[in-house]
Parts: sequence; C-alpha cells; structure tokens
Amino acid sequence: MKHEDILSIIPITAYPVGLGGCYADQVDFDCCAYDITIFDGTNDQDSIIENNGNFFKIHHHSLSEKNVESLIQFQNMQILSDEQWELRMFLARIKEKQELIFNVFTKNTIIESQICLTKAVNGLDKSDPLIPVWIKCAAYFLTDAIISLNKCRSSPTHMLNTLRNLKPNQINETLSTVLDSIGLERATPSLLERMMKSGVGLSDLIEKNDNSKIIQAKVNCLIRQSLFSDCYFYIGYVTMNNFYRIKNSLDNYPELIHILKTGLDLEYDSSTFESDIKSLSDVIQILLKSTHD
Repeated sequence: MKHEDILSIIPITAYPVGLGGCYADQVDFDCCAYDITIFDGTNDQDSIIENNGNFFKIHHHSLSEKNVESLIQFQNMQILSDEQWELRMFLARIKEKQELIFNVFTKNTIIESQICLTKAVNGLDKSDPLIPVWIKCAAYFLTDAIISLNKCRSSPTHMLNTLRNLKPNQINETLSTVLDSIGLERATPSLLERMMKSGVGLSDLIEKNDNSKIIQAKVNCLIRQSLFSDCYFYIGYVTMNNFYRIKNSLDNYPELIHILKTGLDLEYDSSTFESDIKSLSDVIQILLKSTHD
C-alpha cells in the first residue's frame, strides 16, 4: 500500500508518522496489520482501524522515547510523514545506538525470564495453578533474548520462522530446549481453534480495542497455510503478553486461569515442572555468559 493511501486512512495529524512492523520488514502475510506509530508524545492506548479487509494498528510514542522494548520495534521503520525531519533524526540516533539497545533488551528479557522461573519455583510447594504459566512466560522471554542476541526484532507472527533460520552456535543451540518447554509439537488445527478463542477472549478482556480481530485474522491465516507450529507460538506469545499486562492485579481476574489453561495450552504434570525449570535455568546461564563476553 502506498504511503499516501495509509495516511488517508489513519487519523489526520500534524505529528510525525512512521510505518513499522511486518510491512516495514517486508516479511508480511496478507493478514498482517499495518503498524503505524504517531509520535505525538502521548501515552494513548493502541487503537485499531479496519479498512477494506486491512487492519491498521495505531501506536503513540514520543520522539524522546527511551524504552528499549519500543526502540527495537522502530527498527526498519519507514517514514510516512515528517515535515520537520524530526523523525528522520530520531531514527538516525536509534541506528547509532542499535548495539546498545539490543544489549539492554537482551538483559531485560533474561531478567524477566529469571523472575518468572522464581515465581514458578515458589509455587511448587503450594501447587500454584500459575506454575505452568510462569514457565511458559519464561520460555517466551528467552525466545526474545535469543532473537535479540541475533540482532533481530521480535515479531510473533514471523518469529518462529526467524528462529528456525538462525546460524548454528552455542547461543542458538539453546533454542531447542526453550521451544520444547513451549510445546510446539502439540499444535493441531482443533487445538489452535480452542487456543484462539481463549486468546481472543483475553484480548477483549484486557486490551478492549479490537486487537482480538487481528489475532483472529492471523490465526486463521496461519492455519490456512498449515503453519501450525508458527500459529501455536503466535497465540501463546500474544496471550503471554496480555497476561503480563495484568500480572500485578491477578485478583481482579478470577476467571483468568481458565482462560490461560486453553490460551497457553497448559499441562498440569508436576513431574515436568522441575525439569522445565532446570533446563530453562541452564539456558539462562548460557545466555547471561554471552552478554558478558
């Protein structure tokens, strides 16, 4: 889609506007959304626009953004509107600091995975129903860390394909352990349909912005292409992200565990908990060492 066509669909603004995500990376499926960032300095929630079968996801950020999770997503951003060249200069500064940004993001995701595993360990004696949730969260954070160590951007729709094509080395060889903990081998069309319904329900419960329509479109697209493992990874990743948004207020969502049980395809086999925690902890040590080399 031409830049002027995108600008005619999104809200009119005098602020700089950029196109990121799949279309900027040129690795898009027909179901991928156009990730649009308006640099208006607000913290407004993401909004969704649907137009002629295309989805446009509108983000809001500042030209002084310092959050590395956001800065990585600006990688390969195409400028749609930038009358004062402010966005051009901002993206140039990000490119200069790209190595540092990836390093900080890697360390952040490793730390988050450690926190998740600690929560899982602490729940073992209490038979906490969230133990498998924390383990899967730790595994997904480690996929973020591995892909960041390879200087790639996290993109859940295409991420598994990116991970498959990484060059063999000690870091990337840990990936098989991480993916085993996620459970990709369980993916079947019927399971994916059930996972999608829970993932969509969780999105509606937490995001409340029609992002669930994008989730549903992507799942249907991946199933049509028989990319079952990719679809399983995608649903788990977006479900994990929504869980993480409310992880500090879980008491407000009594129905959550039932949604997560299907959305993350949780197994309650206590015999595997300790082995998964141990194997993921070993991966963390390998990745931590790589950040200090």
